[in-house]
Amino acid sequence: MVCKLSVNLNKVALLRNSRGGRRPCLLEAAEIALKAGASGITLHWRADERHTRANDVAPVVALCRERGVEFNLEGDLRRPLLDLALETGVDQCTLVPVRPGELTSNHGWDLPGAATELSPVIAELEAAGIRTSIFVEARPGLMGYAADTGTRRIELYTEPYATAFQCGDFAAQLDALAESAARASALGLGVNAGHDLDLHNLPPLVAALPALVEVSIGHALVCDALLLGLEATVRAYVDALTPPQQRNPDAH
Repeated sequence: MVCKLSVNLNKVALLRNSRGGRRPCLLEAAEIALKAGASGITLHWRADERHTRANDVAPVVALCRERGVEFNLEGDLRRPLLDLALETGVDQCTLVPVRPGELTSNHGWDLPGAATELSPVIAELEAAGIRTSIFVEARPGLMGYAADTGTRRIELYTEPYATAFQCGDFAAQLDALAESAARASALGLGVNAGHDLDLHNLPPLVAALPALVEVSIGHALVCDALLLGLEATVRAYVDALTPPQQRNPDAH
């Protein structure tokens, strides 16, 4: 099984918002990413709308539906986000805890304590046919608590692994991710991953986590795209997720 790439376009939206206009266009960026082989698109809608805005979601959902790929909406448990997910019929809703003032998501849900908040939201989304995923840290002991919430997937928080990878001493972090993924899979959960993944740290992660279904990548991918171009960068990330023996040398 080849792990799927969902391209997170938040940083494209952030660049657009910095000038207050319409460029760069999220829809055009999504079209390029899908043309280059991405399996889906992710947007994280925060309450302050510092990158993705509420009105960005429906057009990108429609594009994904037209192209037969998945749209993943990330966000916290606030009612407007849940209503947006239900109204637009997203394929997946990844529930992420938010702390006021944070620059980016930097922690998973505090389980089992957060289950009281998560479970009814998950039940509502799942009843509407929306697959749920919850953001969790790579601690194997949390996987049972995650399963108890009723979610269908988890998204493993990979920033500690990415930081350790830069230092060249990442075995312990990779082992924690692998054990967490294996335990989640044994409990019937699908396994996603995300945060600070890039072309360099992806291959070891994919090799160590055979249960990995999907990665969501935005910041590093957009940074690479500034130098390489968006289409070429997405193709490079798709290749990084594909075992060498399964790559098609004529694909590009």
